[in-house]
Amino acid sequence: MTADAATAGPERRRWTTAQKLKVVSESLAPHASVTEVARRHGLNPNLIYRWRHQAKTGALSKAPEAQSRFALVAVATGGSARASMRSDHDSDCVIEVVLRNGRVLRLSEGAAPARVAPLADALEACGL
Repeated sequence: MTADAATAGPERRRWTTAQKLKVVSESLAPHASVTEVARRHGLNPNLIYRWRHQAKTGALSKAPEAQSRFALVAVATGGSARASMRSDHDSDCVIEVVLRNGRVLRLSEGAAPARVAPLADALEACGL
C-alpha cells in the first residue's frame, strides 16, 4: 500500500438526478423521517435537505423530459375552480396550476403530462 492510498479517503459517490429525486420523494412521504431515509441510503441528512431545496427551486428539474420533475403544489379547499370551467360531466376533475408568473393553467384530470409540461413551460416563458 502506498502512502497516497493509505491517506486517501473513500471515493466520493456520484448521485444521478433520478436517484436524488427518488430520495427526495421518499423523504417527503407522509410520516417519513429524513434521518431514517438518510440512514437507509448512507447519506448525511443535510444532503437530503439540500436536495429537497434544489427540487423545490427547480435545480433538480434539469433532467431529460422522460424523467420525473418536482413542482411546488398548493391544494386549495373548497370550490376554487370556476363552475364555468367544469365540463358537463360531474365526475371530471379540473386541475388548476398557478404558474410562477401568475398565469393559471386549468386542465382535466386526464391530461397527459407529456403534453402539459411543454405547455406550462411555454406559458411561463411567455412575457406577455
